[in-house]
Amino acid sequence: MEDWATICTKQKIPCSANFSLINTLGEPVKIQNWHVAGLPIDAFSVDNGIIVNNARRWPLMIDPQSQASKWIRNMEKDNRLAIIKLTDPGYLRTVEQSIPTGIPVLLDNVGEELDPALEPVLLKQFFKQGSILFIKIGESIVEYNKDFRFYILTRLRNPHYLPEVAVKVNVKPSLAGYEGKWRYD
Repeated sequence: MEDWATICTKQKIPCSANFSLINTLGEPVKIQNWHVAGLPIDAFSVDNGIIVNNARRWPLMIDPQSQASKWIRNMEKDNRLAIIKLTDPGYLRTVEQSIPTGIPVLLDNVGEELDPALEPVLLKQFFKQGSILFIKIGESIVEYNKDFRFYILTRLRNPHYLPEVAVKVNVKPSLAGYEGKWRYD
């Protein structure tokens, strides 16, 4: 961050000397609600929460200690969070039904590979007909609700995702090596 601030200063780009995601993108009321839902109160975890909340792509969270799982489950409980696993029969049907209603989905306990059928969801490959957004999942075309959220969790401590997977998700918080905190790979 210091190097980035130095480069910005040299290029005469306005920036703060002490950059902070919390000060830039943080919303105190939302952050407090995250803490109530189980997000640890350290700045590093809050930064991760801000990134999960603001990222353009769906988060893939490396969560061997289940902190992110607890946080997401509590945070989305009132929104009827659908929890699925790739091993569940018909999990794709749950995704198809959740997208038009805006029900958030938690894909839990993934390995190092994701089902290619999820690619349109991961890449947000929606299209517009008239003023309505749609997305094609397999053979089904469903209306896309902008309130839909998709979270992906792995319990693996040190997964190695192929580039084909890594480019489809934006966030990869990890707990490996940081007791009680997330780390970015």
